[in-house]
Amino acid sequence: MPRFTFPEWTETLKKWINLLVLGAPVYLVALIAYGVTPEALRIGYQPDQPVPYSHALHAGELGLDCRYCHSTVERAGEAAVPPAATCMNCHNTVHPTSELLAPIRAAYAENKPVRWTRVTDLPDYVYFNHEAHVNAAVGCESCHGRVDQMVKVYQAKPLTMEWCLDCHRNPTPHLRDPQNITKMGYDDTKSQTHRQPNEGETWQKKNAVNPPTNCSTCHR
Repeated sequence: MPRFTFPEWTETLKKWINLLVLGAPVYLVALIAYGVTPEALRIGYQPDQPVPYSHALHAGELGLDCRYCHSTVERAGEAAVPPAATCMNCHNTVHPTSELLAPIRAAYAENKPVRWTRVTDLPDYVYFNHEAHVNAAVGCESCHGRVDQMVKVYQAKPLTMEWCLDCHRNPTPHLRDPQNITKMGYDDTKSQTHRQPNEGETWQKKNAVNPPTNCSTCHR
């Protein structure tokens, strides 16, 4: 009986098969390991920043409005990251020689951006528009949590597709009087300014809020 010989081109194929057999377990372990890191899960993700900016101090104790630093949320898809000049509006006179603020002063002097590390960062395949949500009267804390209590800011919400769809299907718990968009602790009835009965339903009707749930809304 004649002996069967594999064609020569199968030698290259065997190399790839061997590589796949040996490499697949390593790839899967690396994928799983990355999948449980804060960068992948995101909720609770709390990266270090070039300057230890305290939202608890600025937004909480001092009552600085979110829009002072994130100035484009009402008119653009992305929330602006403040340039050094915004910081220096105050810190020209407040703690002007603090070593902690040296990166801010250097960036301002060189007209360069401060290299902040993004905390809330959706995947590239997801489209999100701040302007649409803010003008629909969704409060900042609905997505970002109680930043007024965060000394070091972290991602407080999962921002998963299921989480977003739950809000789109029932937005009223997150809608409020637009003048209180940046108010923190809005569901606390003990606070001076808080959610009124049926407030969400009222503003849903006034602003004609009817969030779509089709795929193309967020995946374009």
